[in-house]
Amino acid sequence: MTLTDGEIVLRPMKMRDQRAWREVNRRNRDWLRPWEATVPPPAPGGPVAQRPTYRQMVRHLRAEAHAGRMLPFAIEYEGRLVGQLTVAGITWGSMCSGHIGYWVDRGVAGRGVMPTAVALTVDHCFRTVGLHRVEVCIRPENAPSRRVVEKLGFRSEGVRPRYLHIDGDWRDHLIYALTAEEVPDGMLRRWRRSRPAPERSPGPPEEIK
Repeated sequence: MTLTDGEIVLRPMKMRDQRAWREVNRRNRDWLRPWEATVPPPAPGGPVAQRPTYRQMVRHLRAEAHAGRMLPFAIEYEGRLVGQLTVAGITWGSMCSGHIGYWVDRGVAGRGVMPTAVALTVDHCFRTVGLHRVEVCIRPENAPSRRVVEKLGFRSEGVRPRYLHIDGDWRDHLIYALTAEEVPDGMLRRWRRSRPAPERSPGPPEEIK
């Protein structure tokens, strides 16, 4: 499926995105590294985990999406790939919940791309997919990413100590959450009403999950 709002488009990841995806990651490597998920050291005698190739990543995302456990999106702005957003850890049954992770090209940070992408995704999760709750987990040091969810009205639920392995160590994360009842008219509509003038100062993105 494809989600759109003006020049901002969320669509499935494709194998042919490899060159553009690698170029954006290479150009933003130093900026992304402090917020990027890493693999913890293996247990003594255990196997050493390797980061997947791009093709392996896309195959995994597709398999998880087909199984109903994930919603992976490429983010386009003004016709080019500028980031990635994934709803992962989708749980059904009595929970109906998932969590959102994302990153964006530093060159378009501050233009409302990520808040709009998150708002589009939340509306899709609640209105089309049928989730009841979504959450975003953010390192306390990542103030720009925190501002994204705070602008959108996510509710703070506290800290999960040493929650994810990020940039080489186990890091604390702040938890922000929202349920369907809290945005009865839709998040995108609320974001449009409250959206400030575009900010031009870039800041670090949310870590990749």
